[in-house]
Amino acid sequence: MPEYQKSTPETELNHRITNFQNQLTYEEIGGVLIIQKADMFYFSGTVQQGWLYIPAIGEPLLMVFKDYQRAVAESALEQVLSIVSPKKIPEILLERGCEIPGTLGLELDVLPANQYFMFQQIFDGAQIKDISTTIRLQRAIKSEYEIEKIKEASRLADQVAATIPGILEVGITEIELAGRIESHARRLGHQGLIRMRLWDNDLFYGHLMAGKGAAVPSSLASPTGGKGLNASIAQGPGFNKIKPNEPVLFDYVFCKDGYLSDHTRIFSIGGLPSELMMAHEAMLEIQESVKRHAVPGAVTGDLYELMVNRSKEKGYDNYFMGATDRKIRFTGHGIGIELDEFPFIAMGQKLSLEKSMVIALEPKAVIPGKGVVGIENTLMVTENGLESLTKFQDEIVIL
Repeated sequence: MPEYQKSTPETELNHRITNFQNQLTYEEIGGVLIIQKADMFYFSGTVQQGWLYIPAIGEPLLMVFKDYQRAVAESALEQVLSIVSPKKIPEILLERGCEIPGTLGLELDVLPANQYFMFQQIFDGAQIKDISTTIRLQRAIKSEYEIEKIKEASRLADQVAATIPGILEVGITEIELAGRIESHARRLGHQGLIRMRLWDNDLFYGHLMAGKGAAVPSSLASPTGGKGLNASIAQGPGFNKIKPNEPVLFDYVFCKDGYLSDHTRIFSIGGLPSELMMAHEAMLEIQESVKRHAVPGAVTGDLYELMVNRSKEKGYDNYFMGATDRKIRFTGHGIGIELDEFPFIAMGQKLSLEKSMVIALEPKAVIPGKGVVGIENTLMVTENGLESLTKFQDEIVIL
């Protein structure tokens, strides 16, 4: 059997579970079943197929269908056992001295409807309550352990960006350049998979697009889309050949040990038109303004309005975060195990920032027919504002 290591320290898991159980008691929820892989990893340290039951009082119980032996090796939880069917869960809970909860929490933001109906039958008589917001709010505030993981992912993200000047050349296609970049990222330990919570949204590494092709909109919840390789994907790099004097957008996520770092940088072979250079500088100024204002207690919706207003003052309101009628209504997002975590710097949001939240802030100008400029960094909320964890230069890299 291969050797596996504990993915998350026992003390870290215990801290997460204790904090969560305190919230369950407050919300009068008897217990929660964790099923979704990102939440499973957060609370158990493994993504093996199964069901994690966290009671409001008592020890959590990880019930694994496949692969049990690997789950035992990877998870630092004490109670890990094999199970053949979720229908056995109530029986196992009783055998382990757990009461069948009168109110059961489930991740209803991501749980398929057929799973919901199945658990209604399995826990007949129990009231089912959505626990997803409670989970996401807890995950939004990173521990020191998580921050170190994100810092490592950010350091590697910077290394990937630093390779681009050596491989970017006139005539190379976007997809070939993406392949070279992604090959280097894999050598650095990029895990490949980028988890997103938003239903039916997929992302493969990120977006690498040049010139006017980068300004092509798509269905993705992102200011950039791109034509992509075909209508089935409809985003990201394609067969467009890179030309001199056009912006090359590098918007990639680095994934290491389950944790993400997201950043965007702009490259160009030769100088860019002054219009694009000025737009990029405006985006950098917006970023710096928000970094100072984004202190603990700042309201996320207010920060969004600040960024939108600054873009209007600078004359970029028609291009800020998109150039279509359906432009996105956010300018930043939390990041950790998933790409779209709380908090969101978005229209109408009321969540206040807290110390140790981690945000990918991305003011961008999308100019149809010319390209995309702007910046994205992974930043941590501190008492003095946002501290950037990605450190590769923000200015356009002109080769």
